[in-house]
Amino acid sequence: MSLFTFDKCTVVAEIGINHNGSIDLALEMIQAAHRAGCDAVKFQKRTVDVVYSAEELERPRKSPFGETNGDLKRGLEFGRRDYERIAALCAEIGITWYASPWDEASVDFLVALDVPYLKMASASVTDRDLIVHAARSGVPLLVSTGMCDLKMVRAVVETIEDAGGEIACLYHCTSTYPALPEEINLAGISTLRERFPQLKIGYSGHEEGILPSILSIAFGAVSVERHFTLDRNMWGSDQASSVDVAQTKEMIAGIRLAEKTRGNGVIEIYNRERPVMEKLRRKDTLASL
Repeated sequence: MSLFTFDKCTVVAEIGINHNGSIDLALEMIQAAHRAGCDAVKFQKRTVDVVYSAEELERPRKSPFGETNGDLKRGLEFGRRDYERIAALCAEIGITWYASPWDEASVDFLVALDVPYLKMASASVTDRDLIVHAARSGVPLLVSTGMCDLKMVRAVVETIEDAGGEIACLYHCTSTYPALPEEINLAGISTLRERFPQLKIGYSGHEEGILPSILSIAFGAVSVERHFTLDRNMWGSDQASSVDVAQTKEMIAGIRLAEKTRGNGVIEIYNRERPVMEKLRRKDTLASL
């Protein structure tokens, strides 16, 4: 059964690299996301020496892991034993997990762990070899569209479908951190729904606050994905553009209310309106067509 349906918005907590390389913190975050009401958690997986050039890895960058960017990138990566612990906890408490592979070896790594989805990050969707490799894995794909225009989105969708892949959800996304209100363009969800009627459309947000994520439901988003943290003041590059536990709970409550108020679009007389009709209408002489 798919996690992504038209009946209920799927809320995804992107833990990403906000665990800061600590498996204990990652497990704590999974439990917090589950208690907040999230349906899934997402991580990121890279083969560091493939994703980054030697020059980039040697660039000076101080972090808790060392003095270079390579020290940081390697320090943030989890291995198989770590992901087995993640998988075991998620199975125990009943929350779905998956990750974004940034290279072909990471696709194979995640497929071997029997993930239900592979999330193709906005930064990866112009990498044809990678998206074809992911599409041919047989695992349904989730695809973000940040840093893309409509022509590029169409090319990504066609490439995946031509490779025999399945897109479980296509996410409208703006890749600025945090995204400004004028950059969010929630109407883009409607555009993607119109142009790709065969696909479910979601919203991956990087804004400050939670209002755009809630409003996305009115435009037909079937999933909302947000970076998730236990403390927005914690060390790490993505913490400030993340939502904490309290914000996540409030966001999910707003999403569930938005789902109810959106309705089904059928114009009809509600039973609770009928006593009001009898009380307020003086005449009923207009024949219905």
